[in-house]
Amino acid sequence: MSRPRVEVRVDDLTGTEVRALLADHLAGMHATSPAESVHALDLSGLRGPDVTFWSAWVGDDLAGCGALKELSATSGEVKSMRTAPTHLRQGVAAAVLERIVATARERGYDELLLETGHGPAFDAAHRLYERFGFAPCGAFATYEGDDPFSRFFRLGLARDGG
Repeated sequence: MSRPRVEVRVDDLTGTEVRALLADHLAGMHATSPAESVHALDLSGLRGPDVTFWSAWVGDDLAGCGALKELSATSGEVKSMRTAPTHLRQGVAAAVLERIVATARERGYDELLLETGHGPAFDAAHRLYERFGFAPCGAFATYEGDDPFSRFFRLGLARDGG
């Protein structure tokens, strides 16, 4: 069975479907982690000048989203990865992550980092990141390293695109 074509495009966060998916994302994070361990950005955070946000579409259906936050001239952070429940296991998250990694390379970043949750609810996400070459790492930026509800990953990016 072939996978549906996923269109990933920069999004201005004004659409009601996108806003609803992000509300579900935040609710899901709060349902699986204590409040102090939820590091998902809200709408105002995603609209920051240092963030690029993408939505993923299968035809007219919102299928998922993700964002890239610039941490410095040489590093970025993956944020707000979410797949709509009706599009799970259809390659949506992979398509979004491919776009994020490609954009990080285009910007000349040396590394791409991310923080995600810990526990069974996050196992599929951990497998996705590992499949893309992300490896566990320590806390970065303003994250606390001793948070048992957080896992940190890093992907080294070669300047030559390889």
